[in-house]
Amino acid sequence: MSRTDAVTRILFEAFSVAEVRLFYVLGYGAIAIFCYGVYVQIRKYWRGAALQLEGSLWSRLGDMAAKVLNHRTIDRRDPAAGGAHRLIFYGFVLLFLGTTTITLQYDILEPLFGIQFWQGKFYLWFSLVLDAAGVALIGGLAYMMYRRGWLALPKLDYARPDRLPEDPDFNRPQYRREDWAFLWTLMIIGLTGYLLEAARLVWLQARPDVWDTRWWSPVGALIAEGMSALGLTAHGGGSLRHGLWWFHGLIALVFIALIPFTKVKHIFTAAASLMVRDPLAAQRLARVPESQARPGAAKITDLNWKQLLNLDACTKCGRCHEACPATAVGAPLSPRDVILSLREFANATLESGVLPAAAELDIHGKAPGQVAMETLWSCRTCMACVEICPVAVEHVPIIVQMRRKLVEDGAMDPLLAKTLQTIHKTGNSFGESKRKRGGWSKSLPFPVKDARKEPVDVLWFVGDYASFDPRNQKVTQLFASLLHEAGVDFGILYDGESNAGNDVRRVGEEGLYEVLANANVAALKGATFKTIVTTDPHSYNTIRNEYPDFGGKYPIQHYTSFVKQLFASGSLRVTQPLKYRTTFHDPCHLGRFNKGYEAPREVLKLLGCELVEMGRSRANSFCCGAGGGRIWIPDPVGSEKPAQNRIKEAAAIPGLEVYVVSCPKDLTMFEDALKTTGNEGKFVVKELIELIREAIPERRAAALPA
Repeated sequence: MSRTDAVTRILFEAFSVAEVRLFYVLGYGAIAIFCYGVYVQIRKYWRGAALQLEGSLWSRLGDMAAKVLNHRTIDRRDPAAGGAHRLIFYGFVLLFLGTTTITLQYDILEPLFGIQFWQGKFYLWFSLVLDAAGVALIGGLAYMMYRRGWLALPKLDYARPDRLPEDPDFNRPQYRREDWAFLWTLMIIGLTGYLLEAARLVWLQARPDVWDTRWWSPVGALIAEGMSALGLTAHGGGSLRHGLWWFHGLIALVFIALIPFTKVKHIFTAAASLMVRDPLAAQRLARVPESQARPGAAKITDLNWKQLLNLDACTKCGRCHEACPATAVGAPLSPRDVILSLREFANATLESGVLPAAAELDIHGKAPGQVAMETLWSCRTCMACVEICPVAVEHVPIIVQMRRKLVEDGAMDPLLAKTLQTIHKTGNSFGESKRKRGGWSKSLPFPVKDARKEPVDVLWFVGDYASFDPRNQKVTQLFASLLHEAGVDFGILYDGESNAGNDVRRVGEEGLYEVLANANVAALKGATFKTIVTTDPHSYNTIRNEYPDFGGKYPIQHYTSFVKQLFASGSLRVTQPLKYRTTFHDPCHLGRFNKGYEAPREVLKLLGCELVEMGRSRANSFCCGAGGGRIWIPDPVGSEKPAQNRIKEAAAIPGLEVYVVSCPKDLTMFEDALKTTGNEGKFVVKELIELIREAIPERRAAALPA
């Protein structure tokens, strides 16, 4: 047998029987503490409300494994952090597998079956791979330390916008301590592993099977050479190795024992959160279970088990904090802080052996762990937080669920309460008579069919703002003329149409939403059509994703994709290219919610416009501020509005001529912001429909209203 074939490492070499027994006692103790911690966490989740997941378990496992292994969700918008995390993850996994491999031989295969494999070429390649894994782990940790210690990224600042500096939970220093403890513990484990390896090489340098193969552990060998050069003898190496062995081993055991109680548990909770994610988490909100006495989440136990798991999955990376429009304009909301507050509350109340009384489980308020009313009403439900979260935390459903409780209690802005009453009474947010819903069509030089009375190919669901707002009515008339000239057989529901309810639901008024949804589904069932088209992304989202739960599953398109098809078929032709320098704002409900990014851009290209993207576009588009019912809630006097923040971003584009939108609410919000930011006259805000009409001159312009 060659020297290489015999090479191995004796795990407890030169240890007394008592020391080996002590290590196993400590090891089993650490495992017992770990198992108890897992039990405590599972018990906590079990105390949440029940939830039945959709879809196959195997497909969920496959999707989760792919996301964990490729790190795609972590790379997004922060490739440096993603790369460092990838080094830590794969380094840690390989080192863990290495430890498991040793355990497999020493504690299972060898004592039970006499099987030995941790030797020879396998052992040498094993040593090389683990040496490289350690370098990856330490390199990733070093960069993460650099980010936290020197870059001082705002998203890693735990100061809260919904608290005052004198509040006990304003900046939560315990999280910074936990972050650094996590990084340094892993760093020490990694570094002492190399020192231990080097000390062993010096100790056993007289053995050819050890010293002659030392370069299969290159990092350890380099350190060993340095130790020898500094005068460390074989005897000294043995003593150092013995002390380091216990130090390294004890830290590793403590690390294992504390996993369920510290940040380290995100290794498991993040993967589990990715596995149970709902791809339509914010697009399709859950109905109130019939078994629930009162709508909404008043207590921590009103959150379902998956939401409690989401709280623990949060890694405090701050990406939701960075993406949130409310946070950006100084509103008292950070999606991250909502999740962390609820996590703190859940840990304080649900991890104990005895569940506290109901009064102690209230998650609404300003005490530590609770969420304030002002925080919940600051949310635009734009889904920016859900979309960017690398571990699939679903913030918006939690916030809406808590809003339902506020609505039930009447704890809302008076103007919002009045608007909801108006919608309940008239079916629209403008308080207009239902008979006036199709009034915009009367001045057109052609009739618009009533889809309830005669069949049509295309049913146009118009929406509130496009039907009643004077500025948007002009756009609505232009779109009707385009459809007419393209030869589209279309019609509308007239007074049969009600507010689609998308924003009503996201306000938290679930009862009113169900009334509206059922009324619209009934009206749609009374009409004969092939497909629905809407100019309102908010209506588009709820009809597409939520109406199926109410028996209304229909093919539906946003007008941008429908117009693109009309151009492709030749039904519409550009006769007057525009040559404008434009930028395009992705509406939340068309873009992030429903991935409708390409059609409006392709239409702009067909019109001959130059498109200059803003820094925040597509999935990272910045909300106009109207969503989640915020268009019905006044912003604090003197505060910046999201629409103003967005217009300032557009104003930085040199030579910009047209800021293009494709949503009635966007048109309203951004035209106002153009004036209030002092940019009126520098460029204009236009609906894409207006540009299409301009590129296809109206054949009956004289007959249309100005």
